[in-house]
Amino acid sequence: MNNMAMKWLGLVAVALLIAACAGQKGPAEKAVADMDASVAAIRDDAAKYAATELQQVDGAIASLKESLAKGDYKAVLAGAPAVTSQIASLQQTVTAKRDEAQAAMMTATDQWKTLSSQVPDMVSAIQSRIDVLSQSKKLPKNISAASFQAAKDGLDFMQTNWTQATKQFGAGDPVSAVASAQAAQTKGTEVMQLLGMG
Repeated sequence: MNNMAMKWLGLVAVALLIAACAGQKGPAEKAVADMDASVAAIRDDAAKYAATELQQVDGAIASLKESLAKGDYKAVLAGAPAVTSQIASLQQTVTAKRDEAQAAMMTATDQWKTLSSQVPDMVSAIQSRIDVLSQSKKLPKNISAASFQAAKDGLDFMQTNWTQATKQFGAGDPVSAVASAQAAQTKGTEVMQLLGMG
């Protein structure tokens, strides 16, 4: 084969390679664009419910974008199925955790209805008892000075937690509000025992 033929074959090979690459460019760009769109649709919820998984997906897409920028469309198309699978897994995780969170919020909202009357009533009853004991010259035999001080400290804790709970509920976070209210209620039960109210 002469040099001319060799050059011609070389040019044909290069032309075929360019054509093959050009043929892969469109699908590679579309694959990356579709991934971006899929992640964008769930990004806010993913950041909230599956931040680690979102970071991993972002890293994988960034890697494909680097290959795309270098014109390595074959690498993009080869890597796309695995990243698409990662995105599908992320979507499932987000949906499951979002459903769990919504269910928890509904349960907490129901619990709040009860706690929002029980805890203030408990605080009021304890406050009244402490006020009466503070005005009397001598504490009852079943209440030591240390117990009385612990009860007063407990009441402060209850009031702080209840204030926090009402703020949390007002801010649209019934789950945290219920946790704070239950902490106040638990402390209230201890305080009532200290004051002989049980």
